[in-house]
Amino acid sequence: MDLGNIGLFKLMSRKMDWLTQRQEVISQNIANADTPDYKGKDLKPFTFRDALSDNRRLAPTATSASHLPGTAGSGGTAKEQRIRDPFETAPNGNNVVLEDQMMRMSENSMDYQTITNLYKKQVAMIKSSIRSGG
Repeated sequence: MDLGNIGLFKLMSRKMDWLTQRQEVISQNIANADTPDYKGKDLKPFTFRDALSDNRRLAPTATSASHLPGTAGSGGTAKEQRIRDPFETAPNGNNVVLEDQMMRMSENSMDYQTITNLYKKQVAMIKSSIRSGG
C-alpha cells in the first residue's frame, strides 16, 4: 500500500517538505547574520487553502440549481520572500535579528514534530483497521 496516494498523507508530506525548506532558509539567515547588506528571507506561508487548490483534479459540477458555486483557489508554492522588517537594519545593512530567527526555528521545529506525530497516528489507525478486518 502506497501511502503517498492518500490525500491526507500527500498534504502532510507537502507540509513537511515546506518545513524542511523553511529550516534551510532560516539556517541561511542565521549563518549570514553578520554579512554586510544581507537581507533575511522566509518562505511564503503554507496555507491549507493553497495546498488544497494544488491537489484538485476535478472541478465541482452543480447538478442542482440549489447548489452553491465553488471558488477557484490560487496555487501556492514554497517561494522565498523577503522578511517584513519590523526591526531596525544594522549599520552594515543587515536586517537579520537572531532572536527572531531562533523564534522562527522553534516554531518550525514544533510544527514539524506535530506533523510527524499526526503521520504516526494516521499510520497506526490504518494498521488497526487492517488488523481488525475493517
